[in-house]
Amino acid sequence: MASTNGPPATYKNRVLAGLSPAEIRRLVPHLSRMTFKQGQTLAARNKKIVYAYLLEDGMASVVITMRNGGTVEVGVVGREGVVSLPGIFGTSPMALTTFIQAAGHGFRIDAERLRAEVVRSPSLRRSLEALLHLQILLMAQSAACNRLHEINQRLARWLLTCRERVGSDCLLLKHDFLAQMLGTRRSSVTLAAGALQRKGLIDYSRGKVTIRDLRGLEAAACECYAVVRDEAQRLGIVFGTVVTAA
Repeated sequence: MASTNGPPATYKNRVLAGLSPAEIRRLVPHLSRMTFKQGQTLAARNKKIVYAYLLEDGMASVVITMRNGGTVEVGVVGREGVVSLPGIFGTSPMALTTFIQAAGHGFRIDAERLRAEVVRSPSLRRSLEALLHLQILLMAQSAACNRLHEINQRLARWLLTCRERVGSDCLLLKHDFLAQMLGTRRSSVTLAAGALQRKGLIDYSRGKVTIRDLRGLEAAACECYAVVRDEAQRLGIVFGTVVTAA
C-alpha cells in the first residue's frame, strides 16, 4: 500500500539518511510511502524492474527458483540498502525474485527516476555501487556456504544475517520458510534448530526465533557470516540497530 504524504524529518533507510539536503529535496516528490506485508513480491523473476524500494524496517529476501518450483535464498535486503538495485544500473529484467520476508515499512520510487539521480550524484552512485558489491559477495558466499557447510552452521549464519537486517533478536520465521530459504528439508531444520536451542543459543517455538547468546551463535556459524559482515564494515555499510530480546 502506497501513499504520498509529506516526508519524515529523518530516515531510517541508510541510503536516504546519507543523502545531502539537496539530493533529498530532489527525491522527496518521487518517494511513495509503503507498508510491506510478509510474502509481498517486490520484484518478479524475468519481469521488468519498474520500481526500487527503500526499506525503513523489515527485510526482503532475494531467491532463485528452480524448474521444479524449489527456491533458495541468495540475498537479503534491509534498511541498509535498495531492493531492485541491479535494475538501477540497467540490469532488467532479472532471473531472481525478491519478496518481503519480514513485514515493515519504507518507500517506493520509480526506478528510472532513481537511476537519473545516480547519474547526477557521484556520492549516491558510490553508495549504491558499494551495496551492489556487497550483494554480489553475499550471493557468492551463499552459494559456497550451501555447498560446503553443515546445516547447523548455515542456520546460525542465516539467523545472524536476518538479525542484522531486521534489527531485533526476535525473528518471526515459520518452519517451512526456514527450510525453503536454506534449500533443505524441513526435518533438517528441525534438527539444526533443536541443536542450537539445546546449546542455549536460541529459543525456537511456533515460528518465533529468539537469539539468546549472540557470541555463541557467532561461534556456531560458518566463516561466511564474518566474511560478509567484515566486508560491509570495510565498505562503511551500516545495518539496523538491534533491539535485544528480554
